[in-house]
Amino acid sequence: MKHPFNRRQFLIYGSATFGTSLLLKACGNNTSPSPSPAASADGKIKVAAVYTVPIEQQWVSRIHKAVNAAKDRGDAEYVWSESVSNTDYERVVRQYAEAGNQLILGECFAVEKACRTFTSEYPNVAFLMGSSGQPAPPNLSVFDNYIHEPSYLTGMIAGGMTKSKVIGMVGGYPIPEVNRLMHAFMAGVKEITPDAKFLVTFIGSWFDPPKAKEAAFAQIDAGADIMYAERFGVSDAAKERNVLAIGNVIDTQKDYPNTVIASALWHMEPTIDKAIEAVKSGNFKPEEYGQFSFMKHKGSSLSDLGTFASKVPEDLQKQVNQRQEEILAEKFTVKIDDSEPKSTV
Repeated sequence: MKHPFNRRQFLIYGSATFGTSLLLKACGNNTSPSPSPAASADGKIKVAAVYTVPIEQQWVSRIHKAVNAAKDRGDAEYVWSESVSNTDYERVVRQYAEAGNQLILGECFAVEKACRTFTSEYPNVAFLMGSSGQPAPPNLSVFDNYIHEPSYLTGMIAGGMTKSKVIGMVGGYPIPEVNRLMHAFMAGVKEITPDAKFLVTFIGSWFDPPKAKEAAFAQIDAGADIMYAERFGVSDAAKERNVLAIGNVIDTQKDYPNTVIASALWHMEPTIDKAIEAVKSGNFKPEEYGQFSFMKHKGSSLSDLGTFASKVPEDLQKQVNQRQEEILAEKFTVKIDDSEPKSTV
């Protein structure tokens, strides 16, 4: 079955995008939802996910990986749809709800108002959705990628590695999910290099590597010698211009071994595991799951330095490690700032 689709970025802002097909992983179950979200006799629960971008995209890939881990250990059956358009999103979610899935994952960002209506129409289905809003009764829990803590640590590394003291930052959209990571990164840079300056550009897209690459080139030409790669395409520009980069959400150092120093990684396993257990026990309720992306819950981490282990000064590594220990011990708090970051150059 073919469907037009929009990228997640255009869903948020209502723009039209290019067309492709909806890949629907059919579960072959046309029954009505069960009267209770409790697990089946074999201990597995039926999980469905509806994604607005391909599963290879950074944000979505973390969710997909975590649910597959639950599937592999026998806790869940898993079906999903990717690249679902804004106009088709509600229909696909309803299809999964009516097919007997007990836990449905997705995102409300582009359809917040509708999301809080159609989820309530299936009170016996548990919904865990990415959202900047609050949980809602009777059955809507929300999550977000709170990886500001390792983002701060990558900022410290960048602050210690920059020579020009100008850092380039290319992001998708200035929304809370992006802004808080950029601010945390900038604060980390400032801890090591207080007089560092920043160039900040938003490309108006969640997936446009050529556009992100061009924005990065412009920042490098303006003096940036380290790039914050919030979007795909930035590390390509850094590699071509022989400057360094910091990664986001996933570890891309293997693709850029001489470019990407380190990355702030998101791990969705703690979030997904808590939701599955709540459904299994019949105790799922509206909750804020964002906290399970914090480092203390192992929902995020600083990547290994890998190929840069011998290139990052030892004293800088000690500073970063100490700050990481303080974060984990809750002796140091990374500020959450959701406001739009601005260039300081």
